[in-house]
Amino acid sequence: MSEKLTKSAARNIFYGGTAFFLLLFIALSINTHLYIVNHSTDEATLTPSVAQGKRVWERHACINCHSLLGEGAYFAPEIGNVWVRYGGREHPEGARMGLKAWMRAQPTGVPGRRQMPQFNLTEQELDDLIDFLEWVSRIDTQGWPPNNAG
Repeated sequence: MSEKLTKSAARNIFYGGTAFFLLLFIALSINTHLYIVNHSTDEATLTPSVAQGKRVWERHACINCHSLLGEGAYFAPEIGNVWVRYGGREHPEGARMGLKAWMRAQPTGVPGRRQMPQFNLTEQELDDLIDFLEWVSRIDTQGWPPNNAG
């Protein structure tokens, strides 16, 4: 038996490996898509208010300072779990009032602290943004972020 790799054998290994890994990539992509659609996203509570809240988030470029589920800037706290940090699971109305009060009170004027700008959001925009933040808090992030510190 020859110890030499022939040109046709190398070509067959290349094409076979390429086909195998392409099929593996497609299967994993389908699996990921199905997991996101069926398990990690709370599609049942995706309301027009939540979608409008996302538009408010985008229009005011909140991601330029905050991170959302680990994506974005790190100048200001993580926002993906802000609903939980404000006690929204136990006291939703209290959390809603607290978040509204916090956004209305900005900037606080405390020296030495980073300041959030005042966007002068309407009551409807505040409600929509908070609905979006509540919806984001229900996404299955598989343990990310590792704590609720923000």
